[in-house]
Amino acid sequence: MGTPSMRTALQYAGWFIGLPLELLIVAALAKGSYRRFPFILLYSLALFFTTVLEISVFQAYSTGRRLAHSRAFYYWLDEGIRQALVFAVVISLVYQASSTVRARLAVRLLLVCLALVFASMSFLVHYDADLVVGEWMTLWTRDLNFSSAFLDLGLWAMLLASRKKEPCLLLLSGALGIQFTGEAIGQSLRHLFPWELSPGDVLAMLANLACLWIWWQALRPQRHEQVMSA
Repeated sequence: MGTPSMRTALQYAGWFIGLPLELLIVAALAKGSYRRFPFILLYSLALFFTTVLEISVFQAYSTGRRLAHSRAFYYWLDEGIRQALVFAVVISLVYQASSTVRARLAVRLLLVCLALVFASMSFLVHYDADLVVGEWMTLWTRDLNFSSAFLDLGLWAMLLASRKKEPCLLLLSGALGIQFTGEAIGQSLRHLFPWELSPGDVLAMLANLACLWIWWQALRPQRHEQVMSA
């Protein structure tokens, strides 16, 4: 079973690697591709600032400094912002990928409506005012990741079936698939093994870092030009 010090070390390792990758993605987008991927830019900026907020909250609680709200409040606030924006990212990529599909309006509506219905039903199933927020939010965010993964799978299928290949979109959607799958499995493992350091924590962190690294590789100018000409 893990110890608090091991969990803290894992947290710092994730920040140490993740923050530079987040800035590299923003820098790559700022060189021009933000026009094509504005929601990825918004999500990357939100990811950076919410990470900085989490570090500040973590430091405050570590030193005993009192804050206006609990640590859990800030965590789930950040998680809600990130979930909403990453959902918007997937929808924006679906919109781009379906531009050459004949029945693109029907395809877009079907995928988005199914994902929204699934997310709403999951909320109704897991929400319990008598439980600690984190207990039911963990299960709900797990299901949101599955919902986003479903959208991403539809995106991947459209990209593979399209006559006009989009290597950059394939890389971006593939990276999201890794993140969604890793986080969903990680949430389940946290629920099954509520240790100080759960296997789900390690898996979720690795999946997120892998997504960030692939995004940076796909969006950085040199690589982006190679991908677009492939």
